[in-house]
Amino acid sequence: MRVLLLSLILPFSSFAQQPRVVHVLVALCDNLHQGIVKVPVGIGNGQNARTNLYWGAGYGVKTHFDRAAEWKRVPCDSATEPHILDRAVWRHRDSAVHVVAEAYDGRYIGKATEDLLTYASGRTARTIKAGGISLNAGGGADLIAYAGHDGLMDFQLEETFTGPPTNTRQTIILACLSKRYFAEHLRTTGAEPLLWTTGLMAPEAYTLKAALEGWVRREKPAAIRERAAAAYDKYQKCGINGARRLLVTGW
Repeated sequence: MRVLLLSLILPFSSFAQQPRVVHVLVALCDNLHQGIVKVPVGIGNGQNARTNLYWGAGYGVKTHFDRAAEWKRVPCDSATEPHILDRAVWRHRDSAVHVVAEAYDGRYIGKATEDLLTYASGRTARTIKAGGISLNAGGGADLIAYAGHDGLMDFQLEETFTGPPTNTRQTIILACLSKRYFAEHLRTTGAEPLLWTTGLMAPEAYTLKAALEGWVRREKPAAIRERAAAAYDKYQKCGINGARRLLVTGW
């Protein structure tokens, strides 16, 4: 009986610890190469990840996750692509969830947008080594997230990003009016829009981190959206109802 119980428990335990991966694409804020309202030079240099508004600044992805008690940075392969200026990986303290985040040179926001949709469709799976294990990133990730300016407000995409009919990936798109501009492109990928926006927003990392707290716990999309809205209101002081109108889930 003991052998039987172990045979049942061990596979379940092994399955429970298989890494779930979130791949975050961060288009660095760029005063020169993006159609944005200009910000101070230090945080608006899209070729300097270290000080950039969406990466190295106080509420940038790298800094904010580095300061989060529930996320632990693990060593990873360095990015070799010329359009990716930095990469960081964190493991959740209480689970096997990993976040792979990549900082895209701001002048390559078009590439970041295309990669978001390519990965959402399940194409271009990548393997990234971090913390002594291999992570399924890119089109192999479970959740694809984007943070930055909505480049589709400035340019159009010619390619159609078609995913399999059984695509189980989810997306978070933290950019201004992302539901309006990304819907037609995302629908063909087959991925589920877990969180996106209906208006103008500041795509800083606290919203993403709050949403991931619910995703780690396998909460329903509505609960994840509520976490994100509460965080956005906390930092932006926009009122919880305004945050709920801004951040939505599903089609």
